[in-house]
Amino acid sequence: MATRTDAPTRREQILKEAARLFAERGFHGVGVDEIGAAVGISGPGLYRHFAGKDAMLAELLVGISEQLLTGAKRRLAEADGGGPGEILDSLIEGHIDFALDDRPLITLHDRELDRLRDSDRKLVRQLQRQYVELWVDLVRKVYPALTEPTARSAVHSVFGLLNSTPHLGRPGALPGRGTTAELLHRMARGAFGAAAGEG
Repeated sequence: MATRTDAPTRREQILKEAARLFAERGFHGVGVDEIGAAVGISGPGLYRHFAGKDAMLAELLVGISEQLLTGAKRRLAEADGGGPGEILDSLIEGHIDFALDDRPLITLHDRELDRLRDSDRKLVRQLQRQYVELWVDLVRKVYPALTEPTARSAVHSVFGLLNSTPHLGRPGALPGRGTTAELLHRMARGAFGAAAGEG
């Protein structure tokens, strides 16, 4: 994810450019040669890394679901005695990092998830359910007045809010990453508070 600082591998470079191109022009609007050109190798050279475009799409969508779940579990494990509110803030920050730094993947998920093989699509859904349940459990600790169904609805609503970033305009049109992240964080916390009847 975006927090990684070491140089990306060639495989990661291919996936990043594939995600960008698929998000911009649609899965069927992009050829293997174009993806290869974006990373400086021939189209056929991509087949040393991936079986084809379908494999790239599957790795992108399964991969980001795995990363979100793994990142959330890591934040929970690293809480080090922090209160539920602090841990929820950490989860929100992690999802905002994804929403701001991996915007093409959000677009790709919305448009192309149904193109995955059944097994890959089921895996994505399974990973997403686990991710949601981590949030639901924590949100109910922070806001005890919430029933489980209401907490789950609130979590999905907050994800919708945070994942709306591809519709906020071009990155340069936003007020700045830090300001946007703070705004999204306040809105996420405000949404949970409103769901619990606060304010």
